[in-house]
Amino acid sequence: MTTLRIGLLGTGPWARRVHAPALAAHPGVELTGIWGRRPEAAAALAQVHHTRPYDGPDELFAACDAVAIALPPAVQAPLAVRAAEAGRHLLLDKPVATSVPEARALAAAADRAGVASVVFFTARFGEQEGEWIAAQAAAGGWFTAHADWLGSVFAEDSSSPYAASPWRRTKGGLWDVGPHALSVLLPVLGDVEAVTATRGPADTVLLTMRHSSGAASTATVGLAAPAAAAGVEITLRGTAGITTLPRRLDGPEPAYHRAVDALLAAAATGLPNACDVHFGLRVTEILAAAEETLSPLMPLEA
Repeated sequence: MTTLRIGLLGTGPWARRVHAPALAAHPGVELTGIWGRRPEAAAALAQVHHTRPYDGPDELFAACDAVAIALPPAVQAPLAVRAAEAGRHLLLDKPVATSVPEARALAAAADRAGVASVVFFTARFGEQEGEWIAAQAAAGGWFTAHADWLGSVFAEDSSSPYAASPWRRTKGGLWDVGPHALSVLLPVLGDVEAVTATRGPADTVLLTMRHSSGAASTATVGLAAPAAAAGVEITLRGTAGITTLPRRLDGPEPAYHRAVDALLAAAATGLPNACDVHFGLRVTEILAAAEETLSPLMPLEA
């Protein structure tokens, strides 16, 4: 298979900014078409990228080899199951689901169908960040780490296009940026064996974790930090000293291009990618366990 026909599900800001342009520009991909819950948005996005809109997801599945999904997790999971059952490879967004049963059902469907899967985590597929993660995992000897992954999506002066996202307002930064922090910590420190969570201001959450390597880590995640305090920092401490995650020098588009490359490789070879649906499932399980230790999150006011 020299060119993978990929259909896009979703027409929101993330689909318009990253998914559709990257898929349309990728030399190994034919952007077969677009489906969205708002037909007029699907038609407009399809016109921009010289493809066609589809009236329903099943019609799009029938016309492609794989699907890329840019939808809220509660919508993504059941549609991804249907795509897998149709034999379509999966390029998923994080989190794959916010419910453990839904995530397990998705992983099981992908296994039954024998389809390839990749979950897009911007840090894991960023060139500099990915190289750093691999190097630290190979070095080993880390006994502790701390991650700050703080956005200002819900800050008072925010103009973010994601500020009106209903699922983000309901689930908060734990589920939106928590997966990013875990995607860096898990390959370096090992699986999480125990996790607790403490609520801070707004949707801010502090995670405390013990890893299979014996290391302990903490992560502060949230979407309501003041703009001046927002940012991403991850620091590891161990026998090799202290090291920090390199700052991203470009936007998410190059990372998404590499995620597409990973799906192409997994589809061609049958070899699972490290960030496949099972890794996505594990992230969901850890976040769900953390959430159980928290008091209920009050939805943020629009």
